[in-house]
Amino acid sequence: MIPFIIGILIFVFSKNLSQLFPFVRTLPIPQIIRYTGLGIALIGISNACIKQIEAGQVGVQTLFGKVQPGILESGLNVINPFLEVSSMDIKTQNYTMSAISSEGAKSGDDAIRALSADGLEVILDLTILYRVIPAEAPRIYREIGLDYRDIVVRPITRTKIRDNAVYYDAVDLYSKKRDEFQAKIFEGIQKDFKERGLILEQLLVRNITLPTSVKAAIESKINAEQDAQKMQFVLQKEKQEADRKRVEAQGIADYQKIINSELTDKLLQYETIKAQKEIALSQNAKIIIMGKSNSQVLINEK
Repeated sequence: MIPFIIGILIFVFSKNLSQLFPFVRTLPIPQIIRYTGLGIALIGISNACIKQIEAGQVGVQTLFGKVQPGILESGLNVINPFLEVSSMDIKTQNYTMSAISSEGAKSGDDAIRALSADGLEVILDLTILYRVIPAEAPRIYREIGLDYRDIVVRPITRTKIRDNAVYYDAVDLYSKKRDEFQAKIFEGIQKDFKERGLILEQLLVRNITLPTSVKAAIESKINAEQDAQKMQFVLQKEKQEADRKRVEAQGIADYQKIINSELTDKLLQYETIKAQKEIALSQNAKIIIMGKSNSQVLINEK
């Protein structure tokens, strides 16, 4: 609107220029100034009537301080030139609260400290994903303002986490009931966000830090369980080895029993002849002892 006002002033001034300065009546200066002012006024009114909204944003309109109910969608919009338009982001935004200063939305240690049911302090790192409901943008702008992240998102999230942590023991938060705890705080935050024109898309409990004494006890318990599992494996392996030896011994005993029951003099004589024949066919030097008289026959062959 400022270029429009300047253009109008120039236009009015040019009409009175000849009266203020009679010597310029014969010159085209007043006409040039008049047309220049008219052009500036037209450009100003055009800019005031056309408003471009970027992708992922909506425009909130105010007329003399009063917030209008409608919103401007992304793209070019023709509006009342007296309206003021403020852009609001409706894309997914994230807010991280972490003990590591380089990760969180605020510098320094911004992790959430909460008391558990057993009176221990747990430290939680958290990230939430949320966005503004487009139709609720005028109400947020009117009731909260553009700083809704620090006014609504941060305090509601931290409060809900502390309110729900008192129902769980520290060890349960760290292990078996972590998903249940996360689902419960998601439900509570989602409800409060919706009442204020925001949508909670996702809640991520990134890390839960327990007191040093509790953490040491958990690690000791885990090590004991691992040792027990290792011993169970060793005992199972030894049992399997004993079973294998038992089966092997039983097989040897059964074999000896069969041999003893079927072994005869003729069979022994036959096996002796086979062995002597194989020795005789060998090309190495050998000594053959035959018969009960221990007579020796030396056969040398190359």
